Amino acid sequence: MGIAPESSLRSLVEKWFGPISATPVRITRSGRAQSNQQVSVHIELQLPGGAVGLFFFRHLDGSWRVFPPEAERPVMRVH
Repeated sequence: MGIAPESSLRSLVEKWFGPISATPVRITRSGRAQSNQQVSVHIELQLPGGAVGLFFFRHLDGSWRVFPPEAERPVMRVH
């Protein structure tokens, strides 16, 4: 299963911050939550008025979003 180009981390960063080549951005934090193995990165853009940053979260389908994946909830089924 491939990742749609508009769901890659690079395209999402360019969507929110503009072309990467025009303004340098940097990854200031990356991590993986122990409880659910959720991967996230914090990307920061330096502006004259100060730094602006966003967290990006990797979803189970391999895409990146600005919101975290929904937590799995317990499910009860009847057969």
